[in-house]
Amino acid sequence: MSDDASGPYRAGETALLAAVREAEPLVGNWRRRLDSSASAGIPAHVTVLFPFLDIDRVGPAVIEDLTALIGEHSPFAVRFETCRRFPDVLYLAPTPEQPFRALTEAVVARWPEAPPYGGQFADVIPHLTVAHGQQAQVFHEVEAAITPRLPVTALVSSVSLFVSDGRRWHQHMEFLMGGHSPVT
Repeated sequence: MSDDASGPYRAGETALLAAVREAEPLVGNWRRRLDSSASAGIPAHVTVLFPFLDIDRVGPAVIEDLTALIGEHSPFAVRFETCRRFPDVLYLAPTPEQPFRALTEAVVARWPEAPPYGGQFADVIPHLTVAHGQQAQVFHEVEAAITPRLPVTALVSSVSLFVSDGRRWHQHMEFLMGGHSPVT
Protein backbone atom coordinates (compact mmCIF):
# COMPACT_ATOMS: atom_id res chain seq x y z
CA MET A 1 0.00 0.00 0.00
CA SER A 2 1.13 3.52 -0.58
CA ASP A 3 1.97 5.89 2.23
CA ASP A 4 -0.55 8.56 3.21
CA ALA A 5 1.69 11.42 4.28
CA SER A 6 -1.27 13.53 5.48
CA GLY A 7 -1.90 11.38 8.58
CA PRO A 8 0.19 10.44 11.60
CA TYR A 9 0.15 6.75 10.68
CA ARG A 10 1.37 4.92 7.62
CA ALA A 11 -1.31 3.34 5.44
CA GLY A 12 -1.02 -0.44 5.52
CA GLU A 13 0.68 -0.54 8.91
CA THR A 14 -0.73 -3.18 11.26
CA ALA A 15 -0.83 -3.95 14.96
CA LEU A 16 -1.81 -6.98 17.03
CA LEU A 17 -3.73 -5.79 20.08
CA ALA A 18 -5.49 -7.39 23.03
CA ALA A 19 -8.48 -5.09 23.44
CA VAL A 20 -9.57 -4.43 27.03
CA ARG A 21 -13.16 -3.27 26.62
CA GLU A 22 -13.72 -3.37 30.37
CA ALA A 23 -11.26 -0.47 30.76
CA GLU A 24 -13.10 1.87 28.37
CA PRO A 25 -15.53 3.32 30.96
CA LEU A 26 -12.58 4.34 33.13
CA VAL A 27 -9.99 5.43 30.58
CA GLY A 28 -11.87 6.05 27.32
CA ASN A 29 -12.44 9.80 27.74
CA TRP A 30 -8.88 10.36 28.98
CA ARG A 31 -7.45 8.36 26.09
CA ARG A 32 -9.46 10.25 23.46
CA ARG A 33 -8.11 13.54 24.85
CA LEU A 34 -4.56 12.51 25.74
CA ASP A 35 -3.54 9.61 23.47
CA SER A 36 -3.66 10.17 19.71
CA SER A 37 -4.10 6.47 18.99
CA ALA A 38 -7.49 6.50 20.73
CA SER A 39 -8.83 9.33 18.61
CA ALA A 40 -7.56 7.41 15.57
CA GLY A 41 -9.73 4.39 16.39
CA ILE A 42 -7.61 2.24 18.69
CA PRO A 43 -9.55 0.92 21.73
CA ALA A 44 -8.12 0.49 25.23
CA HIS A 45 -5.66 -2.36 24.80
CA VAL A 46 -2.40 -4.05 25.65
CA THR A 47 -0.16 -4.28 22.59
CA VAL A 48 0.87 -7.77 21.57
CA LEU A 49 2.96 -6.59 18.61
CA PHE A 50 3.42 -3.25 16.87
CA PRO A 51 4.31 -2.88 14.13
CA PHE A 52 3.31 -6.24 12.70
CA LEU A 53 3.53 -7.11 9.00
CA ASP A 54 2.21 -4.63 6.46
CA ILE A 55 -1.31 -5.57 5.41
CA ASP A 56 -0.20 -6.53 1.90
CA ARG A 57 1.85 -9.33 3.52
CA VAL A 58 -1.10 -10.62 5.58
CA GLY A 59 -2.49 -13.30 3.29
CA PRO A 60 -4.16 -16.65 3.96
CA ALA A 61 -0.95 -18.30 5.23
CA VAL A 62 -0.30 -15.53 7.78
CA ILE A 63 -3.93 -15.63 8.92
CA GLU A 64 -3.74 -19.41 9.27
CA ASP A 65 -0.52 -19.11 11.30
CA LEU A 66 -1.96 -16.37 13.53
CA THR A 67 -5.12 -18.41 14.10
CA ALA A 68 -3.08 -21.42 15.21
CA LEU A 69 -0.53 -19.45 17.22
CA ILE A 70 -3.04 -17.31 19.17
CA GLY A 71 -5.40 -20.27 19.47
CA GLU A 72 -2.70 -22.17 21.38
CA HIS A 73 -2.99 -19.64 24.21
CA SER A 74 -5.77 -19.91 26.78
CA PRO A 75 -7.99 -16.96 27.67
CA PHE A 76 -6.89 -15.36 30.93
CA ALA A 77 -8.16 -12.97 33.58
CA VAL A 78 -6.23 -9.76 34.15
CA ARG A 79 -6.43 -6.93 36.70
CA PHE A 80 -5.27 -3.37 36.31
CA GLU A 81 -4.66 -2.14 39.87
CA THR A 82 -2.05 0.58 39.52
CA CYS A 83 -0.90 3.42 37.31
CA ARG A 84 2.72 3.57 36.25
CA ARG A 85 4.77 5.78 33.98
CA PHE A 86 7.30 5.67 31.23
CA PRO A 87 8.97 9.04 30.57
CA ASP A 88 6.19 10.11 28.19
CA VAL A 89 3.37 7.66 29.00
CA LEU A 90 0.91 7.14 31.86
CA TYR A 91 -0.38 3.58 31.81
CA LEU A 92 -2.26 0.91 33.71
CA ALA A 93 -0.11 -2.08 34.63
CA PRO A 94 -1.63 -5.53 34.03
CA THR A 95 -1.43 -8.34 36.58
CA PRO A 96 -0.41 -10.88 35.50
CA GLU A 97 1.73 -9.58 32.67
CA GLN A 98 3.27 -12.92 31.68
CA PRO A 99 0.40 -14.02 29.38
CA PHE A 100 0.88 -10.83 27.34
CA ARG A 101 4.62 -11.44 27.20
CA ALA A 102 4.01 -15.03 26.08
CA LEU A 103 1.77 -13.85 23.23
CA THR A 104 4.36 -11.30 22.09
CA GLU A 105 7.20 -13.81 22.31
CA ALA A 106 5.25 -16.39 20.30
CA VAL A 107 4.40 -13.93 17.51
CA VAL A 108 7.97 -12.59 17.37
CA ALA A 109 9.38 -16.13 17.30
CA ARG A 110 7.23 -16.80 14.21
CA TRP A 111 7.90 -13.40 12.57
CA PRO A 112 11.33 -12.23 13.82
CA GLU A 113 11.36 -9.58 11.07
CA ALA A 114 8.71 -7.72 13.12
CA PRO A 115 10.35 -6.94 16.48
CA PRO A 116 8.20 -5.12 19.07
CA TYR A 117 8.19 -1.35 18.53
CA GLY A 118 10.66 -1.81 15.69
CA GLY A 119 13.32 -2.99 18.15
CA GLN A 120 13.43 0.33 20.06
CA PHE A 121 13.27 -1.28 23.52
CA ALA A 122 15.30 -4.14 25.00
CA ASP A 123 12.47 -5.11 27.36
CA VAL A 124 8.88 -4.67 26.24
CA ILE A 125 6.65 -4.01 29.25
CA PRO A 126 2.97 -4.90 28.82
CA HIS A 127 0.82 -1.84 29.51
CA LEU A 128 -2.48 -0.11 28.76
CA THR A 129 -1.74 3.48 27.74
CA VAL A 130 -3.99 6.13 29.27
CA ALA A 131 -2.09 9.29 28.26
CA HIS A 132 0.87 9.88 25.99
CA GLY A 133 3.16 12.85 25.35
CA GLN A 134 1.76 15.03 28.14
CA GLN A 135 3.33 17.17 30.84
CA ALA A 136 4.00 15.53 34.22
CA GLN A 137 1.25 17.62 35.82
CA VAL A 138 -1.33 16.22 33.38
CA PHE A 139 -0.19 12.68 34.18
CA HIS A 140 -0.53 13.46 37.90
CA GLU A 141 -4.07 14.81 37.45
CA VAL A 142 -5.20 11.82 35.38
CA GLU A 143 -3.65 9.35 37.81
CA ALA A 144 -5.35 11.08 40.75
CA ALA A 145 -8.70 10.87 38.97
CA ILE A 146 -8.57 7.21 37.93
CA THR A 147 -6.71 5.55 40.82
CA PRO A 148 -9.71 5.59 43.20
CA ARG A 149 -11.72 3.72 40.55
CA LEU A 150 -9.24 0.87 40.18
CA PRO A 151 -9.03 -2.05 39.84
CA VAL A 152 -10.36 -2.89 36.41
CA THR A 153 -10.72 -6.59 35.76
CA ALA A 154 -11.01 -8.17 32.34
CA LEU A 155 -10.98 -11.44 30.48
CA VAL A 156 -8.55 -11.49 27.57
CA SER A 157 -9.85 -14.03 25.07
CA SER A 158 -8.68 -12.71 21.71
CA VAL A 159 -6.08 -10.68 19.84
CA SER A 160 -7.18 -8.34 17.06
CA LEU A 161 -5.36 -7.31 13.93
CA PHE A 162 -5.77 -3.57 13.36
CA VAL A 163 -4.86 -1.84 10.09
CA SER A 164 -4.12 1.83 9.49
CA ASP A 165 -5.48 3.64 6.44
CA GLY A 166 -3.04 6.49 7.14
CA ARG A 167 -5.40 8.44 9.40
CA ARG A 168 -7.49 5.93 11.32
CA TRP A 169 -7.10 2.39 12.56
CA HIS A 170 -9.69 -0.30 11.78
CA GLN A 171 -10.13 -3.76 13.25
CA HIS A 172 -9.46 -6.15 10.39
CA MET A 173 -9.75 -9.50 12.12
CA GLU A 174 -10.06 -10.99 15.61
CA PHE A 175 -8.18 -14.16 16.56
CA LEU A 176 -9.76 -16.12 19.40
CA MET A 177 -7.72 -17.81 22.07
CA GLY A 178 -8.32 -21.41 23.02
CA GLY A 179 -8.37 -22.88 19.52
CA HIS A 180 -11.42 -21.11 18.06
CA SER A 181 -11.68 -19.76 14.50
CA PRO A 182 -10.93 -16.10 13.77
CA VAL A 183 -13.71 -13.54 13.45
CA THR A 184 -13.62 -11.17 10.46
